[in-house]
Amino acid sequence: MKQLTLVLLGALLGACSSFNGAPQAHLDGEVFYLQRMALPPSATLSVTLQDVSLADAPAQVLARQSGPVTGQVPLPFQLNYDPRQIQPGHRYAVSARIESQGQLLFISTEQHSVQLDGKDPQPLRIRVNPARQPNPAP
Repeated sequence: MKQLTLVLLGALLGACSSFNGAPQAHLDGEVFYLQRMALPPSATLSVTLQDVSLADAPAQVLARQSGPVTGQVPLPFQLNYDPRQIQPGHRYAVSARIESQGQLLFISTEQHSVQLDGKDPQPLRIRVNPARQPNPAP
């Protein structure tokens, strides 16, 4: 009987240690652009959920998804965040960028505000625009 109790207690403790207990919420969406062009195979997508409440301070990142682009636009994303980090009266926004070999190709230029109250339309649609490239030297 003692062995059975120890085995069950061990299994219970093992299950508890693999569960961090942090509640999770998520935003689903897609990133797109209007230009008729394919992305290079080395392209990476980065989508960020930020607290943009403070005008004179860097935005606080609440969630980020970053990785290689597979396929072409629209590019799906899912941002998982801890709802306990959401503060009443704060403003939140989602931004996106596409890079290739360290060079910025596309970036979101409009603020995509989200309420994070469960009423945001999903999937979010984040439009990115071409980044301005420096003019080549003559």
